[in-house]
Amino acid sequence: MRQGRKKLSDVITEQLESMILDGSLLAGQQLPPERELALQFDVSRPSLREAIGNLQARGLVERKQGGGTFVSRDLNAAMMDPLMALISRRPETQFDLLEFRHALEGMAAYYAALRGQPEDYEALQDALDMLPEPGPDDSKRPLAEAVGRFYMSMARASHNMVLLHVMSTMQAMLVENIERNFVMLAYQPSVNQEITSQRREIVAAIASRDPEAARQACNAHLALIEKTLLAINQRDSRVQRALRRLEI
Repeated sequence: MRQGRKKLSDVITEQLESMILDGSLLAGQQLPPERELALQFDVSRPSLREAIGNLQARGLVERKQGGGTFVSRDLNAAMMDPLMALISRRPETQFDLLEFRHALEGMAAYYAALRGQPEDYEALQDALDMLPEPGPDDSKRPLAEAVGRFYMSMARASHNMVLLHVMSTMQAMLVENIERNFVMLAYQPSVNQEITSQRREIVAAIASRDPEAARQACNAHLALIEKTLLAINQRDSRVQRALRRLEI
């Protein structure tokens, strides 16, 4: 028995879901007006309304009376595993998260080099160029958010929807981890120039379409950060032990 054809509204639902998953539609972003979406998908407005109703029932979009339809602002929070939320609040897990980033961002770099398109490389280069220089006394949040956008550009260039979804879901946690790292690295300013140079090497390897070099450049970048942070922590521990001995 031949399977029946999908309803048109279900097809549109899947296409809109894909746009949310691949980052074309972001959390909190307003959807285009119904008229524009109907033309874009070449469907009737009733079919489009039914598709949007499906998304609303799944908690992916929310309608505002007289104000249009928006991708749910709580999208990332709803998808965030409670364990991940717990990890993000515990300082002692920050090195665990940094180790996990080796796999996550190394994979993004690998597939970005393998599958990326010229427009992806241009977006990645733009994200790199927009990174502010870290100042000694500046707030690290704007820099951390800019670095987070850089890694998201790399994830989009990978054209791996699952990888992009995982990184999007973890974005707030990753930015917080990056910010904490920058606060610590301020005690070792000499390493900042090398870190900046390493990001350029990552982008160059991706643009050269060399997947293994891109992954290795990404892992070397994170390994330097990890090594520097461990050295700072060990130094601080020695200072604290010395101060405790002086107090005795």
